[in-house]
Parts: sequence; C-alpha cells; structure tokens
Amino acid sequence: MHKRTQHKWLWLFAMCGVIVCPFPSWGSGLQAQESLLIGPGDLLHVQVLDTPDLEQHARVTDAGQLPLILGGNVKVEAFTPEEAARAIEKVLFDNHYLLHPRVLVTVEEYATQVVSVLGEVKAPGPHAIRTPRSVLDVLTLAGGLAEMADRKILIERHGTGEKVPYFVSNQAGVAIDTSVKVYPGDTIFVPKAAIVYLLGDVKLPGGYAMTNNESTVSVLELVARGGGTNHSAVPADAKLIRKVDSGYVQMALPLSAMQKGKRADLPLQAGDIVWVPFSYLRNFATQASGIVAAVGSAAVYHF
Repeated sequence: MHKRTQHKWLWLFAMCGVIVCPFPSWGSGLQAQESLLIGPGDLLHVQVLDTPDLEQHARVTDAGQLPLILGGNVKVEAFTPEEAARAIEKVLFDNHYLLHPRVLVTVEEYATQVVSVLGEVKAPGPHAIRTPRSVLDVLTLAGGLAEMADRKILIERHGTGEKVPYFVSNQAGVAIDTSVKVYPGDTIFVPKAAIVYLLGDVKLPGGYAMTNNESTVSVLELVARGGGTNHSAVPADAKLIRKVDSGYVQMALPLSAMQKGKRADLPLQAGDIVWVPFSYLRNFATQASGIVAAVGSAAVYHF
C-alpha cells in the first residue's frame, strides 16, 4: 500500500474512535457512555470529516434546533452529542449533500452552567459547574447536608425532567460506589427528615429527626434516644398516636413488655407520637388531641 494512502487510512481509523460512525457495533458502545443531553442555548461545535467548509460553531435555538450551514435546522434538544451527530449525518445524506458524512459534535458551552441545590443543605442555591460532577461533589459545594436533612435526595435532570433518586449513605464506601453524576442545569432537592415524637415522663421529651443511615427508628430506639423513662413513668400505659387520613388514632403501646423483651419492638412511622404517662396519671384517660397539641412546642433533636 502506498505510504500516503496508508497514512490516510490510519488517520480515518483514528478519527472513528471519536467520530460518530454509522456502524451499530461502534455507535452503541459510545451511546452507552453518553448521558449529558443538549439543551436550548448550548453552544455546539460541528465538524464534518473531509469537509472543513461545513465546520461551524452555533447555538441551539429556543425551539431545540441547530441551524446548519447546509440542510437547514435539525432537532438536537435532549440528544446526546453522539445522537446529534447522527441526526446531522442523516440530514446531509438525505439531502444528497454528502455520500458518506462523518460528523463530530461537541458541546463547547452549556447555556446553564449551574446546578441548583435546594432544601436541607448548609448553602442552598445555585452553584457553578462547567462539567459533570458527582452528586457528592455538588453536595460539598453546597456545604454538605444540614443536621435535619433526609438522606433520600432527588435529582431532576435538565431538559428531560427525569427524576433520579439517590441515597446519601453515611458509609463512605457505599456513598462513593453508588454516586451518580450531576450535570449543568440539574436540580438537587434535599428534603427535611421525617420526625417522630417522644413525649411524657421521659428524660428528653421532644421530636427526633430520622436522620440515621436507615432513616428508620423503632419504639425502643426512640425511648433510648430520649434518655429512657423516668422513675415516675408508667411505661405499661404508654400510648402510640398515629396520623391517618381521618385524623389521629390512639393505640395502646406495651412499652413495659417491650423493655422486658416480652413483646417485639415496633417500627415507627413518620409523625408518630409515643406518649409515656406519669404515675399519677395511671387512671387518667389521656386524650390524643391534647398530646398532639403538645407537639407544636416540642424541642426537635436529630439522631
């Protein structure tokens, strides 16, 4: 093979490593790695192999289209750069401009170069990122989770509105291994953790945020967090007050039997109230409405 021809073929094969090739076996591998989507206002760099006259830098219109030098407008919104390149190749081929178009599309500038972090973080608001970052990096930019943050957060993708859940484990290895990417324009929402209440004759009555790694708590765990019951308490007459669609319901809670291991511990739900009465209230019929009213003035602690 002539040396000049050989160099030309080597250059073409090298370019196919980065250019969108029409062969499914090559394109499918690239597509699996692409997840950043093009949006209105993004600045794209379009290169056409062997046709430098068609190279251009252009912004995506509000309608999500890219105006081409040849071929008019082509829809690229919500496409990966690879998918946009294929769409341009199809336009060039269908309009008989090129027999074998090879196109490379890169995003030079994103219209939205910030990610919004809302909710229970120490520095909520927009934070600048120019490239995809891990969700842990972005949470660090926002100062980290606040004390009352729920570990179950939600990421909304820019352009598609896709909702991506992510659990911020307090186990370093798990948090890193399961981390997901956040892209410019995305929004992260960190909700407030659910709260359960321990009221009555206990050491530290109040509300307790379910901020532990499992975001769960049982009756005995809650009582332990509250320092345990006082000597004057009557745990055998404890009550569980739970909110339902029709209001609040009051249930007997065998706390004493649980503490002695005679009854199984009970998992609590968000908003549950555990009431431990005083000894002199042994025969007093406690009303759920009165206990619920006390929740408003309860101190709130985090686990």
